[in-house]
Amino acid sequence: MVKATRKPLEEIFGMVKGFERVLVVGCGGCTSVCLAGGQREVLALADELAECARNARVPQQYACFVTERQCNREFLEDIEERVENCDCLLSLACGAGAGLLADVYAAVPVFPALNTMFLGADLDVGLYEERCRTCGQCVLGDTGGICPVTRCSKGSLNGPCGGTQQDGSCELGDGIHCAWNDIYDRLKGQGRVESMMVIRPPMDWMEKGPRTLVQRGFEGRYAKKPAGMPQPRQEREGAAARMPPGAAADKARLP
Repeated sequence: MVKATRKPLEEIFGMVKGFERVLVVGCGGCTSVCLAGGQREVLALADELAECARNARVPQQYACFVTERQCNREFLEDIEERVENCDCLLSLACGAGAGLLADVYAAVPVFPALNTMFLGADLDVGLYEERCRTCGQCVLGDTGGICPVTRCSKGSLNGPCGGTQQDGSCELGDGIHCAWNDIYDRLKGQGRVESMMVIRPPMDWMEKGPRTLVQRGFEGRYAKKPAGMPQPRQEREGAAARMPPGAAADKARLP
């Protein structure tokens, strides 16, 4: 099952403050179970954002809806009429759900309110298409809901490589689309091409071992770690302090 955590309030408000009518869309699936994107979290976030808007003297209206699952196209039909009356969508689903929401309503900007952190076990068999690499640094708001880490064959974060073909395909062939060509087309249709000009540092894929997420609001409950419980994952800025001797130098030599 997908595990996610909410982005900082300031980051979320920064993404939506230029839009007057915002529809906050939760998910009754994984992010609801992990206490990040259910009805309670959707209503709480809408209230906090409305307070931010009042303080910033920004005229905004927030509406809320929780789909049964955002990663299922059938359930996204439930919000069609609501989407017609909003200027942007704020998704409290995982990266796969936010990405599918952006695909279904491609003419409307979709912004992720959550960072998808990692996956748990789901013991079932089916056919799936990967949409999210659970990097913990979601950029879908700047890339039109198309994940460059997952969809680009090279995981390029800052635009296409030199292998993009004239027809928008990837140099690897086999009918693979160039993710950044698709990102450009999506953003152009939304009038937001400038969003793809944000330059981002390389992803940190260094192995950190099994990760544990303590959800916002539950820090006090797990302040004293029971015996055998993994240490909760700290912010990336504190990662260097936990490295064994020599690890920082090894990290610096990684490509």
